[in-house]
Amino acid sequence: MSDDTDAQRPKRRIQEFGRRTVLRGAALGATAPLLSTPHASASAATTRNAPAAGSASFRWLGTSGWRIDVGGRTILFDPYITRFKTGLFEGAFKPGTKLRSDPELIREHIGRPEIVLVSHSHWDHIADVPHIAKSTGARVVGTETTFHLLVAFGVDPDQISVVKGGEVLDFGGLTVEVVSSLHSRNKRHSYFAPGTLCAPPAAAPMTISDLPEGDTLAFQVTAGSGGPSAFLMGASDFSERAVHGLRPDLAMVAVPSSASTSRYVPRLLRALGGPGVVVPVHWDNFEEPLRDPPRRDPVMDLDAFVAQVRQESPASRIVVPDYRTTYGGDMRPGP
Repeated sequence: MSDDTDAQRPKRRIQEFGRRTVLRGAALGATAPLLSTPHASASAATTRNAPAAGSASFRWLGTSGWRIDVGGRTILFDPYITRFKTGLFEGAFKPGTKLRSDPELIREHIGRPEIVLVSHSHWDHIADVPHIAKSTGARVVGTETTFHLLVAFGVDPDQISVVKGGEVLDFGGLTVEVVSSLHSRNKRHSYFAPGTLCAPPAAAPMTISDLPEGDTLAFQVTAGSGGPSAFLMGASDFSERAVHGLRPDLAMVAVPSSASTSRYVPRLLRALGGPGVVVPVHWDNFEEPLRDPPRRDPVMDLDAFVAQVRQESPASRIVVPDYRTTYGGDMRPGP
């Protein structure tokens, strides 16, 4: 939900019009300023090369995860990199699967993050965050449940910012808008490990079932004053009122696993104002390594999602991401 005052809104809308006009031009066939050609290899994509001031690069970490580099500064969103087996994609899901992190693998992908944004506390979003927080000192932004879980894992409480939705955080040239959101639901209108925590658990979580959802957030990250903005989702449901008026330039949208959420795609895209670029996420098998090409989750109908986006927002450019590609571009305000 935007916190602009009435006096600020006209100026912001003028800035948005300039940025979004450039992006809509890309959607109609011009060169896309925010999404460029892939690097030669995965190893090249993971090498930390600080972009020029005012520029940005985006790298998909699979599931809903992203690494965003802006002028030499790094933000991570839902970084799940270790990607261990739980039996979920083999039809033999084991909720008692033990949590683990691979420090060397994580180090290859994350650079030197300053901020880690966490949408919710399921294992495929938070499992690697304790190691990242403790090894880098990055500030973690998430729910109260995320806070309590990370404290139980041994993360310094002063390193964690608890948010609920509605906050607009200024990180000195990077603005993070926190958006109250919702977790996606299966065809039975339920989901794995619901619940919240109001205190740290007695012992550090050991298995994936020890990690409750703990409410869900989305985030919008903007670089500079009026710079291009990216909307980041960690699950395929949302609060229509909370996202209304955000008008991001890029929207990283989670692909739904069922039709439980009524008119998910049209309601979301209209509430967001028809983003210039739509990037589907959370459609992959997140138990396969990032070094391999993405494999589709058979439950997710990526093709149907893309078709819906094309129908509902024909001016939006659709980019299906790859693990091994770094997407970059100029994040200064448009003309």
